[in-house]
Amino acid sequence: MKLNGVLAAALAAGLLLGTAMTASFAAEVPEGTTLASEQIFKYRVLDNINTLDPQLVEDVDTSAVVRSLFEGLYNSGQGGDPVPGVAESYEVNADKTVYTFKLRDAKWSNGDPVTAGDFVYAWQRAVDPKTASNYAYFVGLVGVVNADDIVAGKKPVTDLGVKAIDDKTLEVTLSFSSPWFVRTLSHATLFPAPKAVIEAKGVDWTKPENIVGNGAYTLAENTPGERVVVKRNPNYWDNAKTVLEEVQFLTINDENQGLTRWRAGEVDQTDVPAGQYPALKAELPDNTYSVPNFCTYYFSVNMTDKQTNAALKDVKVREALSLAIDRDVIVNGVLQGGQTPAYSFTHPLTAGFKMPDIPAASMTQADRDAKAVQLMAEAGYGKDKPLEINYIYNTSEAHKKVATVVGQMWKEKLGVTLNLADMEFQTLLDTRHAKTYELARNAWCGDYNEASTFLSLLDSKSEQNDQGYANADVDALLAASKTSADPNVEYAAVEVQASKDVPIMPIYFYAKVFMQSASVKGWPFTDVEQNWYAKDLYKVAE
Repeated sequence: MKLNGVLAAALAAGLLLGTAMTASFAAEVPEGTTLASEQIFKYRVLDNINTLDPQLVEDVDTSAVVRSLFEGLYNSGQGGDPVPGVAESYEVNADKTVYTFKLRDAKWSNGDPVTAGDFVYAWQRAVDPKTASNYAYFVGLVGVVNADDIVAGKKPVTDLGVKAIDDKTLEVTLSFSSPWFVRTLSHATLFPAPKAVIEAKGVDWTKPENIVGNGAYTLAENTPGERVVVKRNPNYWDNAKTVLEEVQFLTINDENQGLTRWRAGEVDQTDVPAGQYPALKAELPDNTYSVPNFCTYYFSVNMTDKQTNAALKDVKVREALSLAIDRDVIVNGVLQGGQTPAYSFTHPLTAGFKMPDIPAASMTQADRDAKAVQLMAEAGYGKDKPLEINYIYNTSEAHKKVATVVGQMWKEKLGVTLNLADMEFQTLLDTRHAKTYELARNAWCGDYNEASTFLSLLDSKSEQNDQGYANADVDALLAASKTSADPNVEYAAVEVQASKDVPIMPIYFYAKVFMQSASVKGWPFTDVEQNWYAKDLYKVAE
């Protein structure tokens, strides 16, 4: 895996030493730039800004807010490589199982110092079963010692492999050798948390009047379903290089309304509605963007006994449904924004990963359709014995269009009726986690650039395994990958097995397709993960 220069040089003492990076990584404004008089960035989001608790957040838009309010040991740089956050540098032992971080003189927004103990508390909190985090598994996934046993209730949180040597020194011990561990530190689950505030305020600790963060911004307003406003934090360690004074996350559920408001200058960035990218790129080439995005769009199949549609329990039906989806029509006819068809889960731009041969990927659509009809007939279904399936998705015109087109394909080819039901994003999350659905819209954006960020969701123990999929061979392969000399061997085998079991139906790999005001600068166009930080942005005079 390609890592940043910090990981390049081995010292004779058996340590890999991260250079003590003290340079700033906030907004880099070129000399001679005339800044806009108003430094307010207005960003359109869907109705999914929920918890602002870093140990509980689990969606992309909310994570962008949380990255403004909190900061981890390392951030993602413009190209996606790690850059120092609260940590100035780190050392790692020869087998890459013990990382020691040196913290800078950072402060919480109330002026208190950020200490190594704040990270210990936060990471223990993340794996504590009492916290009930849907991302509890993440701490074990990235290798922190005893995390899995703590999540399972087998060990106390104090056994977690993280220790404050002193206020400015944090030691993390991993259960396997991980050269990519630093890449995971920009994830919200591993951000610090203010123990005194949480214990004093309980579930209300993230309200604007209570919250204490260590990020470049503080929470000024949180009006659910309308907007979240964050304002510059004078106690942030790199505040001198922060330019934006305020960021407004505006809830606009309809993509077309978002575009209308962008044209009116009411938002600085909004998603391009499905199918409109070619025309908008021709009309406004300097404002219209499509860049690869580290996400996979897929349908989740409920594999548990909680759903009673017997047909979906038949692998032949699941395979037939997946084969009959013409992904080229979806990406080229419906979305038209640079997305690519997906027949597997792991994103093709995942560092170091070579996708195995998935039979469906090399078939023609005519051959896929023919096999789908055959499989449905073998399962006892067809146009003479129609099948009904209930599908849920979060409110979005693009999601509705995809579901409608897939429903038409299934109806025409297989005689399947797809009943659609839209809902608020949080309701969709809750329903998927509770596994009280038949078929559900889903998507996963990698938390770090390594194949396990996708494939771990197929582990039967993962809190993000919304399918309830359980295959002992897959679990064993994922466990073996953690100590494998070449984990891509196990990863490839997992992809092949998943393609046979069909717990998910991959549809396409994302592109981030958006309109952005010309005044906005500093966007990380080359970061496939599209982790943006408000502190890195600025607006120029037009």
